[in-house]
Amino acid sequence: MENYICTTCGTQYPASGTPPAACLICQDDRQYVNHKGQQWTKLADMRGRSHNVFNHIEASVAGIKTEPTFALGQQAYLIPSRAGTLLWDCVSYLNEATIAEIKRRGGLAAIVISHPHFFSSMIEWSHTFDVPIYLHADHEPWVVRPDSAIQFWEGDTKEVLPGLTILRCGGHFPGSSVLHWAEGASGKGTLFTGDTIQVVSDRRYVSFMYSYPNLIPLSARAVQQIVATVEPYPFDRIYGGWYESIVAADAKEALHRSAERYIAHIQD
Repeated sequence: MENYICTTCGTQYPASGTPPAACLICQDDRQYVNHKGQQWTKLADMRGRSHNVFNHIEASVAGIKTEPTFALGQQAYLIPSRAGTLLWDCVSYLNEATIAEIKRRGGLAAIVISHPHFFSSMIEWSHTFDVPIYLHADHEPWVVRPDSAIQFWEGDTKEVLPGLTILRCGGHFPGSSVLHWAEGASGKGTLFTGDTIQVVSDRRYVSFMYSYPNLIPLSARAVQQIVATVEPYPFDRIYGGWYESIVAADAKEALHRSAERYIAHIQD
């Protein structure tokens, strides 16, 4: 029995004797099926051809990225708190070198994931480090490998560790969330946004989409809701879901002008 991983979105499925017929997440119109058809891999098959890189971000924060790029190519983050380190979002690949490096850094206290496209092999990570996974309850229909480690939370905010608060913004998915780190940016506050708030190539701006690969925009109301959700929290910096996707300063102002620009273009 093997835990098959979708090569397009990187989601790991429950152990089975044969690959699943299809990937639920890629069948959805926010994602897409591989142009060559549904394809699968396994952690054992990735070993020897993949490795994880730890990137210094700021203070004691590190990014984790798989090379060569796999699936969506996202970067996960290790973020400190007084009660331990949080893994924000996830990558599919996990090996002994990655485990050893995280343990050298003090291990994990919790895993939080922004939305289903970054579920990856979250159960594998949770079992390895014996920590809970916090997902918004709206994500439950998208969990393809159910497990008792998953703790579904409800409402709009949850402080999961001291100074680390999950904010449910909606938009990309109903439960799409960002993470507020109160001590980030030298105490000015930082948001980790995945692609709920997407840092774009012109890093003075961010953007918002229902589907990125299929270019389906969000409504003005959805964008306004995202902005309103994060507005009460101070932040000067945004880290998006990919390497070097950073709004380094004045991030709240960047969010405001980006939302205004976006809404102006979709409203005619």
